[in-house]
Amino acid sequence: MLDLFTIFSKGGIVLWCFQHVQGICQSYGPSVNELIKNVILQERGGTNTYNHGQLTLKYKLDNEFELIFVVAYQKILTLSYIDKFLDDVHRQFRDLYKDDLYTNNLYGSFDFNSCFQQMLKEAEDSSRVVTKIQMKTFGESQKSKKTIQSMIKDNKKEEKETKNKKGPKKEVVVKPVGDANNDDVVLDEETINRNRAKLFGPKKKKEKPAPVKPVTKSKRPKQDRKWENGGTSSDQPDLDYSNSTGDSNGIDNQIPINDKVADDQKYVGTMRGALQNIDDESSGGEEDEVEEEHGSKPKSTESRGFGMFNMFKGLVSSKTLSKEDMEPVLIKMRDHLIGKNVAADIAEKICDSVATKLEGKILGTFDRIASTVREGVQESLVQLLSPHRRIDILRDIMECQAKNRPYVVTFCGVNGVGKSTNLAKICFWLLENNFRVLIAACDTFRSGAVEQLRTHTRRLNGLHPAAEGSSQQNVQLYEKGYGKDAAGIAMEAVKFARDLHFDAVLVDTAGRMQDNEPLMRSLSKLIKINQPDLVLFVGEALVGNEAVDQLTKFNQALADHSNMSNPRLIDGIVLTKFDTIDDKVGAAISMTYTTGQPIVFVGTGQTYRDLRNLNVRAVVNALLKA
Repeated sequence: MLDLFTIFSKGGIVLWCFQHVQGICQSYGPSVNELIKNVILQERGGTNTYNHGQLTLKYKLDNEFELIFVVAYQKILTLSYIDKFLDDVHRQFRDLYKDDLYTNNLYGSFDFNSCFQQMLKEAEDSSRVVTKIQMKTFGESQKSKKTIQSMIKDNKKEEKETKNKKGPKKEVVVKPVGDANNDDVVLDEETINRNRAKLFGPKKKKEKPAPVKPVTKSKRPKQDRKWENGGTSSDQPDLDYSNSTGDSNGIDNQIPINDKVADDQKYVGTMRGALQNIDDESSGGEEDEVEEEHGSKPKSTESRGFGMFNMFKGLVSSKTLSKEDMEPVLIKMRDHLIGKNVAADIAEKICDSVATKLEGKILGTFDRIASTVREGVQESLVQLLSPHRRIDILRDIMECQAKNRPYVVTFCGVNGVGKSTNLAKICFWLLENNFRVLIAACDTFRSGAVEQLRTHTRRLNGLHPAAEGSSQQNVQLYEKGYGKDAAGIAMEAVKFARDLHFDAVLVDTAGRMQDNEPLMRSLSKLIKINQPDLVLFVGEALVGNEAVDQLTKFNQALADHSNMSNPRLIDGIVLTKFDTIDDKVGAAISMTYTTGQPIVFVGTGQTYRDLRNLNVRAVVNALLKA
């Protein structure tokens, strides 16, 4: 039984609506709105099914008239006729009101109730039809044709039949040894014995050559390898930080003079305000040349980038675009995206979404399938990467200042992706904008994690020292050593930051694989207890299919171990090592498609200044670049 069937335009005008129970239209509104926001607007149309709450929604796009057909029913039901019924209603509605749709008269009266009820009754009746299997009578069966005599076994008769099948035995003829050309020769017994003696007699042993003794060289005494800048035992006191502990509150206030601080002084004052975007180095928007037709001069366009569609240069006259027409181009596009490090299943879904969006579109005389598909893919990727919600950390910190509480950011991710390094970059950016930052060392598993943050803290304080007469540093480290509960340390750090009026708290967590259940429970506990303002997943730009697995399992673990009806999941992504991948930027697409969350920061190097915002156009142009 259907709960809802509605037809509306892409502009939001509802043309017609059916409800099984009248008067509860508002209850279906959120489900339809979520379908529009999370599937249609986010270019996730690879599948026409979407689940929200207790409802399952299916939809169909009419790209010629810019219409959307949506049907909703209870998730527990299995209605096999839905897909065919949706296509039938779509076809019937177009045929009845094609004149109004061609003239774009969407405010008229669409009396579709009687026709819809009749089609629904026919679809439901057809699904109830069960084909009954007629049982054969005994006279029609093979068993009735058997007699008693045919079922009696005759052993003698069976032996004769088996002997006849085997046939007469053939005589074995032994040929003389060495006579390969003598066929069918009958040998006497003496010759046979002589040949057997030659064949099975003792064989002469081959003499083995005398082993050659290797020439032994005089052994040299092993020498110690000397490494450049390796240091000596006299440098050990300067490199030993094991005895440098913080004060009783877990705060490390020691600020040694570091030689690298002088090198980093040139970066001070260069990151005030919003972060810069990634440079757009791709040419973007290039198309192939159009071939000559009817002797006219070809219309030339820029053809430097996206040469993968050179095989599709034929012009297409005015016609309706179908999936069969787009299939060769979409196969080429899918392989191209996979080659740019997009996960294979994500590339498949993007191509399916483009096919759904373009099916039924009317092509002009000089519109080509390749360029049309390319434009559709470009629009889908731009829409996919564009954030659908605002993440403005500087403004959010100011709002938290008005509420007299710190802004809390938690970093999580797998091992070795650069969580601590990018945390230090973000801390430097906040210091550039005159905010005081507290770093919470909640990585209590990895050896050296606290020491790494302590080194960053000293360097950052060297670059942004406290004002004269102030006893509090601009950035401080809150740590309690190793083997402690990370959730408790984070809670104490937030409380400490509130008491001392820090503007932001950056929580560093331990790196963990997505399959490590104990550590995932610990992370879920930390997020559930402290409820940070922002949860950032730190991932590498080098990974492809692995990014999908990491993000999916991180989100699933946070949802499973939180024991909450509305669990806190990942809010944004930090994409690291972006400078090492050239134009293979597909990991950005895979991560954004998996979570639906934006890429907040992009790491482009090893210095504090190498932090950027994601330039959506630059990433899309790099993906479509041949």
